[in-house]
Amino acid sequence: MAEVIYPIYSGSFWRAYLIQMRPYLLFVSGAAGLVGIAAAPVESLSDSLVWICFLPLFLGYGFGQVLTDCFQVDTDQISAPYRPLSQGIVSAQSVGAVSLFGLVTGVGILVFLNPLNLLPGALSILGLATYTFFKRRFWFAGPLWNGWIVALLPLMGYISMLRVGLSAHFEGALPVVALSFFAYTNFVLMGYLKDISADRETGYRTFPVVFGWNATVWVGDILVILSAGLAAVLAFSSAWSTVLWGVATVIAVAGQLYAHITRDKTEANAARPIVATVRAFILWHLAVVLNYHEGWWLGLLIYYLLFELALWRRPERGQI
Repeated sequence: MAEVIYPIYSGSFWRAYLIQMRPYLLFVSGAAGLVGIAAAPVESLSDSLVWICFLPLFLGYGFGQVLTDCFQVDTDQISAPYRPLSQGIVSAQSVGAVSLFGLVTGVGILVFLNPLNLLPGALSILGLATYTFFKRRFWFAGPLWNGWIVALLPLMGYISMLRVGLSAHFEGALPVVALSFFAYTNFVLMGYLKDISADRETGYRTFPVVFGWNATVWVGDILVILSAGLAAVLAFSSAWSTVLWGVATVIAVAGQLYAHITRDKTEANAARPIVATVRAFILWHLAVVLNYHEGWWLGLLIYYLLFELALWRRPERGQI
């Protein structure tokens, strides 16, 4: 543990907080929120409205991730010692307060756009605060619990664009909500592969701890099939979005195959299949966005390249 804990008003605290947020994963929540925005049945979208909605959804992952980290420092000190909370250079109370403030502010912006966002916004914060309880105790709960929280992001983006209510077109949000749910559930499930020893030592009954590496990857295969199928239904009416879907699916399948055939089925070798789930998640969602708004292609390309840059610059290459 560190001898000095950075106070919240110091620049060192905010640099540490940024590392704890994992900026490369903000692109996950951003893609989930953006697909809901794009799917909204409105004739035209105001650029300013899109940005006002997109930014809290984009930042939501970082604030939410740090909030959940506050409840699982025990296992992170073993599996992710590079993180500021694991090092003890920031306190769980200070980063938790910042995260909660950020989440409440973000939900407040979305509620301002449409009051109907109050319920899913409140549920998302409650879900994040209780995630570790379910992850620790129930082998089946962690990925599913995280999955439904992320699935609220496209729903809130969709609702925000409608402004005046859900209308008769609410069913249009369900496919993109399901895509985010299945694709993110797989990311969480495969992500547990890097924490098996740490979770076992600290008493977390995650799926890989209970059933092992191979069973985890087989379940991941099913989730990839479901995710790719949903994305195909949503993307196949546009040629370029179909191509992007294909790239995402090849990456996802390659990651799963690697996890199956590698002889080194240990935490140290889990990064490659986990990264594949992140890339596939983002690309599937961008493919669907492109299907709804082909004119956004340049912005989507820049968005993905920025993700790759942030991923490449992550402080610990073996961690996702």
